[in-house]
Amino acid sequence: MPSQTRTVLHVDDDPALTRVIAKKLEKRGFQVVQLNDPTKAIEELMRTQVRVVISDIDMPQLNGLDLLKQIKAFDGGVQVLMLTGLVTMTSVLQSLRWGAEACVFKPIADVDPLVAALDDAFRKLDRWWHALEELSHRKRSEQQVATSAH
Repeated sequence: MPSQTRTVLHVDDDPALTRVIAKKLEKRGFQVVQLNDPTKAIEELMRTQVRVVISDIDMPQLNGLDLLKQIKAFDGGVQVLMLTGLVTMTSVLQSLRWGAEACVFKPIADVDPLVAALDDAFRKLDRWWHALEELSHRKRSEQQVATSAH
């Protein structure tokens, strides 16, 4: 379904950070589900059906890169953005290699780069949704033509 509601799951082991980011993003029109235990992220995705995730990389319970792999294995269509203070070439390249849509670095003085990355993620979801709707419409049309030919 198209992303009329722009709901995001933010996974970070720092509750103060998830609260601050939620406030900033809510002012920009997003709804934010905050999760401070990355081991519960897949369960939360199943429960809420959120399609966009922001994840930290350096978390003690579950590394964010491993979480990224789990999310993509669960549902490759979920858009994942990495928001991290772990700024290394390796972490950025691994994020990209394993399917992250973007990597934004902490601390967040300016929320604009994160908002731009989220906007891109929601546009990508909308494009996929419209492609699936078009495919469904074409299949129905083909079935109607085949039925009327008999």
